[in-house]
Amino acid sequence: MSLRIYGNRSLKTLAGQDTRPTLAKVREAVFNIWQGTIEQCRWLDLCAGSGSMGAEALCRGASIVVGIEQSPKACAVIAQNWKQVAQPDQSFQVLRGNVVKQLHRLDGQQFDRIYFDPPYASDLYVPVLSAIEQFSLLAPQGELAVEHRPDYELPDSGFSIVRQKRYGNTALTFYRL
Repeated sequence: MSLRIYGNRSLKTLAGQDTRPTLAKVREAVFNIWQGTIEQCRWLDLCAGSGSMGAEALCRGASIVVGIEQSPKACAVIAQNWKQVAQPDQSFQVLRGNVVKQLHRLDGQQFDRIYFDPPYASDLYVPVLSAIEQFSLLAPQGELAVEHRPDYELPDSGFSIVRQKRYGNTALTFYRL
């Protein structure tokens, strides 16, 4: 299976719904909201799935893209997709493993844009938001977008909600420090 991103580029995805790629209308909305802030940004893609959000960020000029994904098969697809779209002056890294455990490896780094799209039924929201805060992964002027079910109330965190959007069965909550 494949999907299309910015510039009509085709990406590979895994068969089935294990990685549930972010819907095209949601991807487009995120990049419209963050328009003008992607070029040269540092992008963190949590629960990266097919890597479509990180690939979009690379296509739109992000300087660094880091993704975390648990599935070894998905990690291979992400690396292949990002290699296909990255320019020589861009860098990317895919970390395989539990997202909460992998976040400590990024301690000391900061990201301008963080996209977090866990399996909706997971219990990852609280520990991931806490780890992002604990390790100061969000840059001072950065923004974090969290994808979730519209009926799910995200836990309180040390971040401030700056906007919330709904796209059918998908909701996005955007945070800043």
